[in-house]
Amino acid sequence: MKLHELAGPPGARTTRKRIGRGIGSGMGKTGGRGGKGQTARSGERIKAFEGGQMPLHRRLPKRGFKNTMFARKLNEVNLGRIQQAIDAGRLDAAGKIDAAALVKAGILRRAKDGVRLLGGGEIKAKVALSVFGASESAVAAVEKAGGTVEILAPKPPTSEQAA
Repeated sequence: MKLHELAGPPGARTTRKRIGRGIGSGMGKTGGRGGKGQTARSGERIKAFEGGQMPLHRRLPKRGFKNTMFARKLNEVNLGRIQQAIDAGRLDAAGKIDAAALVKAGILRRAKDGVRLLGGGEIKAKVALSVFGASESAVAAVEKAGGTVEILAPKPPTSEQAA
């Protein structure tokens, strides 16, 4: 193989279309933009416009509610990540592990409104965790390893308390 024999695969290099260079080029006059009107102009066309018919996003009923004003932004942490940090020596298993300790260990970037513990991975160390919330599988795994999980979230009122 010689240097002059090197070439890219077929179709790798295509020549640039020179638009607006006369009627004989086939790309003159309108330059591939079709006729007149809204679609020939630069800028955005009306999105989801259906020719005057009621658009789909207005035909469908409104559903649901997102409580963005009072919703808590929580960090989600798997048990496997905590075990990795303990093994690497970034997290002390003897002390209480809370949001501040997780940020200091580099597991979280910032504390946000709290930490939700998830059961992904496995934990072997005996740890005392203090988190906003935790899944049932995460609590079971920590307690099986001999640790404890303190949940800081307020408990929802039961039907007996509400009555």
